[in-house]
Amino acid sequence: MKKLLIVAAIAAAGLHTDAAFGAEAIELRIATQPAPLYAPIFVAKQKHWLEDELKKDGVTVKWSSFLAGPPENESLAAGQQDVAVMGDTPAIIARSAGLDSRIVGIAAVGPTALALVAPQGSTIKTVADLKGKRVAVTKGSYAHHLLYLLLKNAGLTVADIKLIHLAPADLVTAFQHGDVDAATTWEPFLSKLEESGGHVIADGTGIKKGELVILAINDFGKKHPELVEKVLQVYQRGFDFVKANPEETAKLISPEVKLTPEQVAKVLPKFDFTPIIHPDHVDELKKTEEFLRESNLTRSAVDVDAFVDTHYQKEAGLH
Repeated sequence: MKKLLIVAAIAAAGLHTDAAFGAEAIELRIATQPAPLYAPIFVAKQKHWLEDELKKDGVTVKWSSFLAGPPENESLAAGQQDVAVMGDTPAIIARSAGLDSRIVGIAAVGPTALALVAPQGSTIKTVADLKGKRVAVTKGSYAHHLLYLLLKNAGLTVADIKLIHLAPADLVTAFQHGDVDAATTWEPFLSKLEESGGHVIADGTGIKKGELVILAINDFGKKHPELVEKVLQVYQRGFDFVKANPEETAKLISPEVKLTPEQVAKVLPKFDFTPIIHPDHVDELKKTEEFLRESNLTRSAVDVDAFVDTHYQKEAGLH
């Protein structure tokens, strides 16, 4: 990797210097969420792959963790992060709000990793049974989109149910206490609902792929494309490790995702962690963008074709 920019360029880019690495030191700031949906990046973090590869160029790596997309977006908008992993809906919502970001890779795809769940013994057996029921979901999440699609396919709308917007952890608590009749969420919260006696009514199979994305701030990517490419290469390396070593992966990332190794091992097979963006991923993103506009969750349209930038993966050697 060529030597990175000098202090003047760093200041102009809004990047941070690190005295320990001298005048040319740059900090690569990565935002994550504590969920097995992003297993490859946590493998890389635990094994210090980025740190080891970038330290010769005076680059340090700073990791930050957020419980969901909205607070992650706030940090990105405040100029505190350079690269992030999140669901497709929060990524599009932030872009619509003016965040100058680009989708540079796919973090994971897992249609069975998000689902509508009802308590054991519930009279809710199908989506149609949700009429008049209290249904919890996290507003603006990709599970929110799944619920919208499930209702639509059953001839219902959100007006036919009592929609309750809750943060993921609060959603689990409400479900466990019987404060809601059903909930739509994603892993690892989905597994927690099932462990509490919940049973899946419907998941994303054939309805929503459950795409999660790798995002980069556009200005950062333009100034340091080699760092964005390195993140993608490391993500692919992490995916290869997950495939070859699922049990070791479960133990390795367990502390990061706040699940037992057994819980992680159960969830990992639900995902395809290939980071390469394909045309069908873009098509799925367009459907999500349409849902967000129709639901008034975004105020302005997002040009998905312009939002997705595949040149980084090509330069990284991922095809």
